[in-house]
Amino acid sequence: METFEIQGGKKLKGEIEVRGSKNATTPILAATLLTKERCIISNIPLIEDVFKMLEILKSMGSEVKWLGERKICIKNDNIYPDKMDAELIKKIRSSILLFGSLSARFDKFQIHHPGGCKIGIRPMDTHFDALRKMGVEVKQNEKAYEVSASKRKPAKIVLKEFSVTGTENAMMLAASLPGKTIIKIAACEPHVEDLGNFLISMGAKIEGLGTHTLEIIGSRKLQGVRHQIIPDANEAATFLIMGVATQSPIKVKNAREEHLDLVLEKLREFGADFKIEKNCITVIPNSRLKAVNKVDARTYPGVPTDVQAPFGVLATQAKGKTLIHDSLYEGRFNYINEINKMGAQAKILNVHQALISGPTKLSGKKINSFDLRAGAALIIAALVAKGKTVIQDIYQVDRGYERIEERLQKLGADIKRVSS
Repeated sequence: METFEIQGGKKLKGEIEVRGSKNATTPILAATLLTKERCIISNIPLIEDVFKMLEILKSMGSEVKWLGERKICIKNDNIYPDKMDAELIKKIRSSILLFGSLSARFDKFQIHHPGGCKIGIRPMDTHFDALRKMGVEVKQNEKAYEVSASKRKPAKIVLKEFSVTGTENAMMLAASLPGKTIIKIAACEPHVEDLGNFLISMGAKIEGLGTHTLEIIGSRKLQGVRHQIIPDANEAATFLIMGVATQSPIKVKNAREEHLDLVLEKLREFGADFKIEKNCITVIPNSRLKAVNKVDARTYPGVPTDVQAPFGVLATQAKGKTLIHDSLYEGRFNYINEINKMGAQAKILNVHQALISGPTKLSGKKINSFDLRAGAALIIAALVAKGKTVIQDIYQVDRGYERIEERLQKLGADIKRVSS
C-alpha cells in the first residue's frame, strides 16, 4: 500500500502543466475499435484508468505501440470480445464505453459489470435505452451484460438525462451507421466534443458539437486518424483551486479558459483573481477569501461535480458559510468527515448538500481517499494544513492525476509517496 505524506502550510510557486484529459482519452481509446486501421493518439495522460483501458483493449487483441512518452499507435484489425479481461472491466467505470464501439462492430458479445468510484448510484438505463432505440438489445445476468447488436440502425434518440458516457456510446455507434442519427439531451462537455472531433476525422459527419442536440451521419468504413487529446479541464480546475486555497501564485499551463468559464467565475466570487493568457492561467493570491452563497455542481457548462470536493476544501478557508450542492451524485461527500478530522467545520445536511464554515485552521492528520476527486481535494487540504498529513488509498488519485507528487514537488510542496 502507498500513501502520500505531506508537510503543509507552505506557499507554492512556479509552473504546473495540465496533462491530457482522462475523460477524453478513455472514450477515444474505445472509439479506435470502430476502425481496423491504425490510429495515432498523442497527449495521452499516464494514469491508471488509461493504462487499464489499454490493457482491456490488448486483452481483446488490440496492438498497442508506444511511439513516445505520451503517444501511442493502436491497431484493432483482429479483435475478440470473448477474450476481454473481466477483472479489468470490473475495476474501471470507463469500460462502459465499450458498449457503443463493440455494438458497432459485433453482432453479439458480453461485458462484465463495470467498476469505478463509489460515488453513488450510477444507473445504466440511459445507455441501454439509447442503444435499444438504435436496435441494440442488452440483457443482464449476475455477472455480465449480454449484448445483441445485429439489428443496429440509425435512430432519433432522446436521452433520459444529460449522461456523458451515454452520449458517447450513442455517438460511437451512430458514427458507424450509414444514415442520420439524432441525439437530443446530449451532454456537451469539452471531452464529448473531443470525441466528436475524433469521429469526424474518422469519416463521420457530426453537427451540433458543444450543444445538446447532435446530428450524426455515419459511415460503414471509418478510417484511422491522428489525434491529440485536449488538456484536462478537471485537472486545471484542481490546480487553480489549489493555488487559491494555499494563497500561491501558481501558473497553470495548458489551462483553457473556455473550458473553465463557470469554475473561474465561482473562484472570483470567493475573492480569487487571475492573469489569463493563451492556454495559461496564473493565480493572483488573495489572503481575504469570502464564502459564497452556493457552489452548485451541475452538468456542463455548470461547475463540474468532479471539482465539487476541491471547492469544499476551499470553502474551509473562506470567511462565512458556503453551501455545497451536488445534485448529480449522492456519494460525493465522503471527504467531509476527513477534513473535519483536520479541524474543518463542515456538516453534511443530506446526501446532496453540505454546509461549510470558515475560515478554519486545518492541521495534519491521517486520512483516507475514498474516490478520485476526493483524493485530489484532500491533497489540497493537506497543503493548506499545518503539520504532517498522511493520505491513504492514494491509488484513487493515481487513477486520474499523473504522478501528482512529482509535479507538486516542483512547486515547492513537501509531498512524498511512501510505500508500506
